[in-house]
Amino acid sequence: MPAPSMNRRALLAAGAAATFVAASAPALPVGAQASPDRAAVLDAMKRAARFMREEAAVEGGYVWQYLPDFSRRWGELEAAPTMIWVQPPGTATVGHLFLDAYHATGDDFYYEAAKSAADALVKGQHPAGGWNYVIDTAGEASLKRWYETVGKNAWRLEEFHRYYGNATFDDAGTAEASQLLLRLYLEKRDRAYLAPLNKAIAFVLDSQYPNGGWPQRYPFVQGGGVHGHADYTPYITFNDDVAGENLEFLIYAWHGLAKNGRGDARILDAIHRGMDIFVKTQQPQPQPAWGLQHFPDTLKPAGARTIEPQAFATHATGTNIKSMLGFYRLTGDLKFLARLPEAMDWLDQVAAKPPLNTPGRTHPTFILEGANTPVYIHRRGSNVANGQYYADDNPANLIVHYGSFRNVDTPALRAEYARLAALPVDEATRGSPLKARPGSLHLPKYFTLQDVDVWDMSSEARRPTRPHAARAAEVMAGLNARGYWPTPLTTTSNPYRGDSPMTVTGGEYQMTRVGDLWDTSPYNTDFPVEGVSTSVFVRNMGDLIEALGT
Repeated sequence: MPAPSMNRRALLAAGAAATFVAASAPALPVGAQASPDRAAVLDAMKRAARFMREEAAVEGGYVWQYLPDFSRRWGELEAAPTMIWVQPPGTATVGHLFLDAYHATGDDFYYEAAKSAADALVKGQHPAGGWNYVIDTAGEASLKRWYETVGKNAWRLEEFHRYYGNATFDDAGTAEASQLLLRLYLEKRDRAYLAPLNKAIAFVLDSQYPNGGWPQRYPFVQGGGVHGHADYTPYITFNDDVAGENLEFLIYAWHGLAKNGRGDARILDAIHRGMDIFVKTQQPQPQPAWGLQHFPDTLKPAGARTIEPQAFATHATGTNIKSMLGFYRLTGDLKFLARLPEAMDWLDQVAAKPPLNTPGRTHPTFILEGANTPVYIHRRGSNVANGQYYADDNPANLIVHYGSFRNVDTPALRAEYARLAALPVDEATRGSPLKARPGSLHLPKYFTLQDVDVWDMSSEARRPTRPHAARAAEVMAGLNARGYWPTPLTTTSNPYRGDSPMTVTGGEYQMTRVGDLWDTSPYNTDFPVEGVSTSVFVRNMGDLIEALGT
């Protein structure tokens, strides 16, 4: 049963900010606050890691969730038994966790487990150097059959409706896999990982447009559109922080692979162009904002999936403002601050009005180009064959799996802008990895204890607040005899039963996560069963690593 949609940063931020207690963990007495026995913590970690590596893994790779008997397994969609997931929290996420466990314990078991995950990724690496969302260890023919069956019939997951045969930057899969190869190579300078690492770097460099933008997918394919729409995957993409993830990986690589105080000039050039595209794509007045995607030639906002019309996106605009504040901290270049007040003023202009501005809904997601008119996303029909998504000005009866409203904290953006603008440049850029001598900074020690970024270089990147002493005991108590944490799987999906029919099935599917019985999209279930969760494994292992205090 697939996990609720959560990107890598949200997963790791949640692990740092909240305690996740397995449902089966017994309650502890209030006074049970003693520090956990180190040997017991190490034993629990090894049991959990051994289960994942020896029972859950497929040729070293992982998906998101499993039934205990492995009769069904899921990433974002139901996976075949031979498939592994690249999209987080999948194979690279687990590989990072194993490398973190190696750093915490010094136990070579975890280093070898991290290598196994990396080896699975290397086997599935696209010849151009990036990764698709998934890898099928049975080969391309098997993967194509999955796309033609399960993928094609997942009504609301349009990115799986065709097999592109290339690689994607979407959802940080390529970025996270590339970072794992970089970490493993730097750990012991094992040259087995240098060639695939260089391919991953080349993929990021080769796919970048001269103007600095990155597409969603690369290499480009002919006729890549679906449902009668143009192929949006070559467009410059800000959705899911594509540019930010690539910049982070390149900065890590610029420092990590520097020799004699000199970084790769190609990488540094790509970093600066990758930041500059944010300036170039900010539109002129009276709509000084950004879309989720932009046309590579005109730099105007572009549409993407049928749930993403050609329009400005308020959440993308908020994210890009935050990114440009970060670019100013990295460089001290005032061009990254110059037009941010315009963008923040625009966000205030298009903010949701009563009664639509309820908590967590400060802004409509999409604002039409040419007029500050919001549009909202709906659907009709019952499956991918007979259904359609459409946008109009009606804020009622909205789809629930893609938000037509967003929470954009404009006051916080204004406060950070004011703080940075008031600082001397030297103070604003203090600690910038781009101001440091190449190679003088090393990668964070840990990658899965919290949401790390380039500002964590040369640190341990531990959680700001260590878990309570009782947390490790709860985690260890929740580990079952087989070595996993039984977790309620709150979502499920319809098994593939054939191509979706053109006839609309009776029922109301406008505001549900799934259509009729032919729709293979994941949905929430009222009858969760217990299973194995990769994200719970990563979070709980992180708690145990923190309990070791090393």
